[in-house]
Amino acid sequence: MMWSFRPAAGLLVFTCLIVTGRGAHAQEMPAEYKAVLSSLGKTGDFKDGVLKVNIPRNDLRVTIKGKPAPTPFGFGGWVALTAGAEGLQVMMGDLVLTEGEVNPVMSAILDNGLEVTALHNHFFYEQPRVFYMHVHGRGTAEDLARRLKPAIAIIDKAAAGASPPAAASPAQTMNTAILSETIGHPGEQNGPVYKITIGRPDIKMQAHGANINSRMGLNTWAAFAGTDADAMVAGDVAMLEHELNPVLKALRANGIEVVAIHHHMTDVEPQVIFLHYFGSGPAAQLAKGVRAAIAQLGGPAAHVK
Repeated sequence: MMWSFRPAAGLLVFTCLIVTGRGAHAQEMPAEYKAVLSSLGKTGDFKDGVLKVNIPRNDLRVTIKGKPAPTPFGFGGWVALTAGAEGLQVMMGDLVLTEGEVNPVMSAILDNGLEVTALHNHFFYEQPRVFYMHVHGRGTAEDLARRLKPAIAIIDKAAAGASPPAAASPAQTMNTAILSETIGHPGEQNGPVYKITIGRPDIKMQAHGANINSRMGLNTWAAFAGTDADAMVAGDVAMLEHELNPVLKALRANGIEVVAIHHHMTDVEPQVIFLHYFGSGPAAQLAKGVRAAIAQLGGPAAHVK
């Protein structure tokens, strides 16, 4: 059974999705992952068997339709590692790049034996233009860090040459409890941005013996910035192929713009499509639009705990 027009049924499936998506918990970080962070000169955390390495583009001063868009709104790159088959690690990531950085970083990835699996936009109307490169690799943690380091060095060099950081954005003034209640899932505050992340535990995906979970990139998210009366939302929806057009219709019916449709990963089963969207207006109204889109997700597997 797909998501139906019966509110009770849809709510049941969605509740199952969000409850099972809350299982992320901190763990003692293995020494090999600590070495990865040290080698790359980055921070990160270890939860649900996944090392998440933070590569935020704090150096970028992005505006969307003339409005400042803080880094957590959608400009925080990352790579993630988790254990796969044969004692090797599987790496996936999403690097945030300006136009001039795309091809140098791509060459650094390819020349060092890693793979590029997608390149796309997440936004319209942004200045400067920003692109997102999904990367993949397999090997030991030490080897993956070594091969990734030249690409990270290009990003770090660009960041080092940027102008000094702007003054901190004022604290958000949105009623985030309403956003969470409307969408049906709690979020996290990161500076002026409130972000809600929802896993897809109903989709059982593996790559090279590794479980691909929310922290490896199999998730739907919505980031809010601004005020109750004048907010922006940006996000990503992870969908099976048959869910794509219902989600499109729900977003457009609620006045939210679709800015990209693409894959993030290759050589995975099932194939998952990702859709990026952007909207502006009253925060509560935007949340209703996001909820309408998320209500199109799920199926029989979503009932399985």
